[in-house]
Amino acid sequence: MSIRIRTTPLTVVALAAGLALAAVTPALAGTASTPALAGTASTPARPAAATTAQGDPRNVTQRVTDFYGAYIDAVWDTEDPASGADAKALRDFYLSASARKKVAAWEKKNHADGILFAQNVPVKWKVAYTGSGMGHATSRVTLTWSDGKHPQVTRIDVQSDLTTRKITDLKPAE
Repeated sequence: MSIRIRTTPLTVVALAAGLALAAVTPALAGTASTPALAGTASTPARPAAATTAQGDPRNVTQRVTDFYGAYIDAVWDTEDPASGADAKALRDFYLSASARKKVAAWEKKNHADGILFAQNVPVKWKVAYTGSGMGHATSRVTLTWSDGKHPQVTRIDVQSDLTTRKITDLKPAE
C-alpha cells in the first residue's frame, strides 16, 4: 500500500518554512537573553529587543522619571555639565524656584552636581514612588554608577508638589 501526498506550491512553501524553523530553533536557544550580554565572548551577538516606554504628564513620579532621564542624558552628552544649557533649561522647567536655590547652594558648598549629588554621571537610574501627603509626593531615585560586579548606587529622595508637579526638594536618602 502506498500513500500519495498531493502537493501544491503553497504546501511546499509551508513545509520548507517549517523545516527551516526547526533547523534554526536549536541555534537560537544558545543566544543571550539580555541585549547587554549579547556579543560577549561567551554569547553570540544579536539585535537588541525592542523597548517601549509610556508616561502620563499628570503623574508626579513620572515627571521625576522624565526629569532624571533627560537630565542624565543632557549631562552625559556635555563636557562641562555645570555650564550645559540643556541641563539648566531642564532645571528651570522641572524644579521650583526654591529647589533651584537649594541645589545651587549645595553645589557651591560641595563643588558637585546638586541634582545627582556627585561629580560624575551615573550609567543607570530608576525612580519609584514612595508616598504622598500634605500636598506632596515623594519619589526615590536610585542612581547606579557602574556596570561591574559590585555597582555603586546613590539614592535620592525627591519631593514634588501635587498641584504644580514641580520638584520642590531633593536630598540624599538616609
